[in-house]
Amino acid sequence: MLKLNYSGFEYECGTDEAGRGCLAGPVTAAAVILPQNFNNNILNDSKQLSEIKRNNLKPIIEQEAITFAFAHIYPKEIDKINILNASILAMHQSIEQLNPNPEYIIVDGNKFKPLNNIPFNTIIKGDSKYLSIAAASVLAKTYRDAYMEKIHEEFPMYNWKQNKGYPTKEHREAIKQYGITKYHRKSFRLLPEQLQLDL
Repeated sequence: MLKLNYSGFEYECGTDEAGRGCLAGPVTAAAVILPQNFNNNILNDSKQLSEIKRNNLKPIIEQEAITFAFAHIYPKEIDKINILNASILAMHQSIEQLNPNPEYIIVDGNKFKPLNNIPFNTIIKGDSKYLSIAAASVLAKTYRDAYMEKIHEEFPMYNWKQNKGYPTKEHREAIKQYGITKYHRKSFRLLPEQLQLDL
């Protein structure tokens, strides 16, 4: 059973990201403040949910949340500042859009940087422990998936609508065959034999 609150503050925000391990597309984060009476039996870590369940949960979360936001950080920036910093930046950008401002932040994982003097705590596997982090994980994943489906139309040969930019065998084969696009992260090891890849 996921818990509703960690800190005791009413405006506690949960934040999480999606797409850290992808070879293409943005890393996307979301931040959510849920009301004290929020209740949902299906909501869980987005990785545990089917795509249909995530897509069904998205409008419920958006309707019932006190406030929510998301942010994409794109490959150019990821290549410049590295994926960890890009993930944290995406979280910061989504949190800064929240209204009201959070009084406390709970973060999935173990890495975060202070933001605007708001107290925070990192929670390993937080997306399977706290509802607001689970809600953020669902929003981050659904917004990122929608973006990948959109750019799939531009470059269908990589099948991003299916693999969402993750390093599947098929995605790597397509990189081998067609090279890379403006949506690929050049700082990532795109192929096992990267030396042969003409960047």
